[in-house]
Amino acid sequence: MSLVQAAIRHPYRLMLIDEDPVFRLGLRVWLERYADLSLIAEVETGEAALEYLEDALSDSLERSSVEHPSESGAIALAVPDLVVLEMELGRSHPDRIPGLTLCQHLKTKYPTLRVLMLSASPEPLLSAAAQQAGATGYCPKTVEPESLANILRRVADGRSFFWNAASTSYSPLPTAPTPYLPSSHLSSPRRPAPLSRFRRNLRQSGLQQIEAALAEVNAELRQLELSLVDRAILAGRQRELRAARKLIGWMLATPSLTEERARQPVSSQGTGSQFINSQITGSQITGSQGAGSQITNRSGGEERSLPTASALTINASSESAISKMRIESVLFDAVLEKLHNSLENGTETPMEIDILREEKKRELFYLILRQLENFLDELRYSEVQPEQLEPKRSSILLDLWQAVTTEFFGKYYAIAVDGKSVEVVETLLRDEAIVQLEILDKIPSVVDLLKHLLFQMPLAVDSVPYAPGNPEAMSRAEVLTENLLIQLANAVIQPLLNRFASIEGIKQNLYSRKLLSNREIERFRNDLSWKYRIEKYFREPQNIFESQYSIHVFSWKGIQKTSIYAPRSPELNELSGVQLAVTLALETRDAIAPRLRTAVSWAGNSVIYVLTEVVGRGLGLVGRGILKGLGNAWQDPRLKR
Repeated sequence: MSLVQAAIRHPYRLMLIDEDPVFRLGLRVWLERYADLSLIAEVETGEAALEYLEDALSDSLERSSVEHPSESGAIALAVPDLVVLEMELGRSHPDRIPGLTLCQHLKTKYPTLRVLMLSASPEPLLSAAAQQAGATGYCPKTVEPESLANILRRVADGRSFFWNAASTSYSPLPTAPTPYLPSSHLSSPRRPAPLSRFRRNLRQSGLQQIEAALAEVNAELRQLELSLVDRAILAGRQRELRAARKLIGWMLATPSLTEERARQPVSSQGTGSQFINSQITGSQITGSQGAGSQITNRSGGEERSLPTASALTINASSESAISKMRIESVLFDAVLEKLHNSLENGTETPMEIDILREEKKRELFYLILRQLENFLDELRYSEVQPEQLEPKRSSILLDLWQAVTTEFFGKYYAIAVDGKSVEVVETLLRDEAIVQLEILDKIPSVVDLLKHLLFQMPLAVDSVPYAPGNPEAMSRAEVLTENLLIQLANAVIQPLLNRFASIEGIKQNLYSRKLLSNREIERFRNDLSWKYRIEKYFREPQNIFESQYSIHVFSWKGIQKTSIYAPRSPELNELSGVQLAVTLALETRDAIAPRLRTAVSWAGNSVIYVLTEVVGRGLGLVGRGILKGLGNAWQDPRLKR
């Protein structure tokens, strides 16, 4: 029997973990066309997956202890070679194990198990999160079927693959050199039929056009200022493009070309060396049942490494520390990636950092992100407890602001003011009370973010707690971190504008060219002053009344403003004076406006009825009478004489 025939006889065994029954059915039916890919199990939840793997491994160990290894070809059939895991698992059920957490758990209990994570959208954050969670590979569900089959083979073979969001096509990573095999072991390649080549080229061309259009739609949907109508239209177009992509993939599929590629495992899959090594090692069980041992189970000339029962022992503290660092690393990498985009202020309200040049803004954000990471390490080293974060919130933010201010300007940086040398940092730090009152104390959800990063506590999104690693929790943590960076940057620049706004050395080193003149600087400071007044007396009471926080985030076109839900009833009860009057005015408007609109609409309809049905008909009768009189006068014979 040739090596290629052995590879075809023993397909890769796949296990699917996905909540969507439609996707599970579609994948199961689609895999039936490939002889080397077999779906042996599909489950809906992470709990069911863990139970299945434990039962399968236990059954495998029991049978291997009583049967001869050479007769154990059917033992490993219940143990998957590859777990295909939905990344958004548990998104609609926060009480279930999230996809990223399940991946970490699987890789900890079964280090040799290969895990391929799938997601509905090809976001760079999700790819980085899957890699940090220990997955063997990652790709979006939107990949074309032929590429997905190649990715499944690659990851099941033990070679990692992580989708590159910058490209829209499958591009496998370089593999090891191909070992030499005699020609008797290889099937001669056949030239594809002209019709198959035409269908393949037509499919690839159509998919490329659809992917390009879909990328444009996704980019437009990420814009925060879209109206509801525009967003609904773009969402409909997105669904149409996805449906068209699936339809083209199925109608113009070329399974003959795919099967031909699957018959060449040495060149395309890299499995030839695996089968050669399996014949050299033979059929045996190696290692002991101690920690880290593996069962090498031969199935028809194929060597597969299975996790042992001893691998189930987990160091809880070590796993928790690794998980914390992974989530933090993924989060900071995602924020760092956004800092490469434009940092222009895309909101209608001015910010202190608007006066800085683009490169100085980016430098300041980099510095804040690094200092935040250092402060998180210090808090871990100090063994601060979760209940201690709330009382220490102000001091933590103040210390972080002082550290960033000192490093950004330089501890010993001095300038000449009225012929005297003035220490810049020492002078700026004197405004800590103003900075804390106006900016630092108003940053939302700082304690929740710290608890989430330091102690892996669930993060509430719209009053629903999500476990660490859940996509909803990751997205909310990213938004809160971005807002924290922006507000800290404003806090660093605010005392500079109050103390040294018109110093030439400061202007030449930091300021944008548009704001170099004294007139522009004073106008900018006045705009900031009015902004704080409006926010204090109007916007802040409105946000409290609407149970939300207005926050700033990074986007592809600059800094944008959005809002997040948060219960603020205690703050609402403490409002007084002008702020309370604003909330009462909003409540009065909400109570009167609908009735007033109804009354105005009724009055307008009444006026229209009177003008058209009464006055209009009356005027019509008068006009008809005039025309009739003119006609009679024209026909009067006396006028003709």
